[in-house]
Amino acid sequence: VAGLVLSTIMVPAAMGYAQAAGLPAITGLYATVGPLLAYFLFGPSQTLVLGPDSALIAPMAASIIPLAGGDAGRSVALAAALALMVGAICIAAAVARLGFLTDFLSGPVRVGYMNGIALTVIVSQVPKLLGFSVSASDFLGESIGIVHGVLEGRVVPLALLVGGSSLVVILALRRSARRLPAILIAVVLATLMVSVFGLAGQLSVVGAVPRGFAAAGIPVVSVADLLALAPGALGIALLAFTDTSVNSRTFNSRRGESVDPDQELAALGACNVASALLGGFPISSSATRTPVAEAAGARTQVTSLVGAGVVVLLLVAVPGLLTTLPSTALAAIVITAALGLFDIAGVRRLLRLRRAEFGLSVIAFLGVAVFGVLPGIGIAVGLSLLEFIRHAWRPHDAVLGRVPNYKGYHDVERHPDARQVPGLLLYRWDAPLFFANADLFRIRARAVVRGVEPLVRWLVVSAEPVTDVDTTAADALDELITDLARAGIELHFAEMKGHVKDRLRSYGVYQRLGDASFHPTVGTAVKAYLVLHHVPWVDWEDAAAAGTEDAAERPEEADPSPEARRP
Repeated sequence: VAGLVLSTIMVPAAMGYAQAAGLPAITGLYATVGPLLAYFLFGPSQTLVLGPDSALIAPMAASIIPLAGGDAGRSVALAAALALMVGAICIAAAVARLGFLTDFLSGPVRVGYMNGIALTVIVSQVPKLLGFSVSASDFLGESIGIVHGVLEGRVVPLALLVGGSSLVVILALRRSARRLPAILIAVVLATLMVSVFGLAGQLSVVGAVPRGFAAAGIPVVSVADLLALAPGALGIALLAFTDTSVNSRTFNSRRGESVDPDQELAALGACNVASALLGGFPISSSATRTPVAEAAGARTQVTSLVGAGVVVLLLVAVPGLLTTLPSTALAAIVITAALGLFDIAGVRRLLRLRRAEFGLSVIAFLGVAVFGVLPGIGIAVGLSLLEFIRHAWRPHDAVLGRVPNYKGYHDVERHPDARQVPGLLLYRWDAPLFFANADLFRIRARAVVRGVEPLVRWLVVSAEPVTDVDTTAADALDELITDLARAGIELHFAEMKGHVKDRLRSYGVYQRLGDASFHPTVGTAVKAYLVLHHVPWVDWEDAAAAGTEDAAERPEEADPSPEARRP
């Protein structure tokens, strides 16, 4: 039952996505069958549905249309070759266990580029909804073309009536009767309207479709075409796996299951290869079809198997059912799907919580809208990586002190009442040490000990957040040791991880400092300092244990013995 319900949604949507990408509508069905069967065989998720997806329309069109030159047969071959390349990239990435790479695409950037893709797709479909076409293939050109078309009176009222009615029906049913198959109802009504009133000659319709899988086989394209498609294939592979990974984690977590991202990546690759061999185009998962299948009773991938069977029967037995389906109705389907890509709530949340990430989201959105989907994806990935580097480049750091009645050592800026051991400065650096921040660390470490009274004898770096030290940072540490030594200050580390110590040994920095400069905890570092240097200090815990809570407030009266100076 779930498979039957799923097929009623996938068939019209897939055909609409195909036309939106500049392909014959029938290729949408080719791109539906193969992925459903492949995911049944190889997919790790029990209910995730893969197939044509609205998020891939714009990058597909940007890759195929300029090369096809208006030749429908060539566009089909190029689309299949693109899917084959996307599949090969995904499988190769899975073998290399690169499933973690999608984590580099930050949430704010993903929100921005998905909003940009949604707007691009909607603008590309508005002319079809209005019954005319524009020659431009980019967002700005299409927007200008739409305005000119409306002002020049090129709108076809009948196309607007049929397409607009389909749009209203889908949106209204989704809002008021979610259990009803809104897309199927709109498609049936539009097709009946064309058939009953004989409007096929006045509207653009799907027309006769070939029986079976007419485009099956390995796509025949030139090496030059493959090179031209390569950037698009990389962008689509990243976009497809990002969406599939997010959807897989979301839907599987609801079922209390977890999925290996590399296995999901390999399954996505297999699905794209299957789509290519049947004459389809690149595919992804869907955040709309999967919940529909679950609501209809899907519990295993048998749902996908049944859905694929229904589409095959349609192609083999009754392809004529699709002949009078109006293109303007398909445009309405694509527009409603693209509306679902917008994340306005996410944008508002970013604006409210963190303006910098809101700015990144806006830049990613503008990158897609102004420069195109593929460059926009590149901009989005670059922004994500730059944001990561920016946080590590200028990380948070803090001077630490002992807060009364509060375990551990804490940021003195957040705790003005924190006390510091005379001559000992505790300093925390909240990032790995690498080429981009090595000089800053050296500068900050020298700055925090400057002008402190009494003069600092030890600088202890709380190094638990330092997960790595590269060669550039090692050189900076070497310089820092020399700089501090000139000022009579020893450099120590506390809570440094074992593998980071191994790095310092390989660089020779560990040997220069010696074993005594590395302490398991900040507390043991403080204790080691107090044993060597007789300074007035009573820890509040020791004072409380001794019943002299007020001694911590009068360190000059405290017993200078080591026992009284325990941290």
